[in-house]
Amino acid sequence: MADIGAFISGCAGLSLTPDEISFFAARNPWGLILFKRNCESVSQVQALTASFRAAVGRRNAPVLIDQEGGRVQRMGPPVWRKYPAARAYGDLYARDPLAALRSARNVGRLMAEELFEAGITVDCVPVLDVPGEGMTEAIGSRAYGPTLEVIMALARAHAAGFLQGGVLPVIKHVPGHGRATVDSHLSLPVVNAAAKDLRAADFAAFAAFADAPMGMTAHLVYTALDKENPATLSAKIIKRIIRGEIGFNGLLMTDDLSMKALGGSFTEKVERALSAGCDVALHCSGVLAEMEEVAKAAGPLKGKALRRAKAALKAAQKPQPFDRKAAMKDLASLVSA
Repeated sequence: MADIGAFISGCAGLSLTPDEISFFAARNPWGLILFKRNCESVSQVQALTASFRAAVGRRNAPVLIDQEGGRVQRMGPPVWRKYPAARAYGDLYARDPLAALRSARNVGRLMAEELFEAGITVDCVPVLDVPGEGMTEAIGSRAYGPTLEVIMALARAHAAGFLQGGVLPVIKHVPGHGRATVDSHLSLPVVNAAAKDLRAADFAAFAAFADAPMGMTAHLVYTALDKENPATLSAKIIKRIIRGEIGFNGLLMTDDLSMKALGGSFTEKVERALSAGCDVALHCSGVLAEMEEVAKAAGPLKGKALRRAKAALKAAQKPQPFDRKAAMKDLASLVSA
């Protein structure tokens, strides 16, 4: 078996093709990420995740998903429950903070139950982006609330629910996407805020989660910090801000390198991201030719990146008992609201 690769890969469909199995066996990505195109039924996702792990040597390879709730929900009805966007917890918090914190934790635990059953062990939540003026709808209701304090409280409760259910959270988008006014899926956002303002709000949210096992970078330029490079590709931002001032020492993955915010070939993007200080490259399209290019450029996980990857997986817990009836009641109340 090859060394573990410093990348996370997608796949094309509901089951792995022979070519994908051969690719995963040869290139051994650290993890797999799933999307709606990969999720049809519980048994099908179980088979998909099992076949990936078999291909990479039956190790405890992480399988990731973006299952936030609202419009970012890869596994949805009628097979899986409908979950609210993060902003629903913030709306409830304005009326009843205690109920909102309980609901965030309980619903996170319910979500983790469904993911864990399907063989998914990492969810790319919580979104810690603090809304700024003119914020793009690419974030919008994905933010827990309007203020730093509300976001930190609710995100902590939500993440606790996932951890109690055996699913590791990923904080995103480090060091803050809330001031972006364009969608980084389509173009590169540029944020001109002063460094002191970024530190007071955007960065502070992530500093409160410096102990998180994993984080995902933001594809945007902060002109006060690095006028030339987006955070994902910026050694200044990763080393001085994310690792230094914020103090995050978990596994740092890129946001999807297929997004149009980043230019250049996949080889260039992977090499620049890892050189800047990201630990693993995230590639989501499921296009095999792109996957091969990413794998070749990423090379093996080693050094500090490998140690962080091992530490992240060690943070996983066995699912804990919980009051499912109370959690379902909280979910029903949020969805009806």
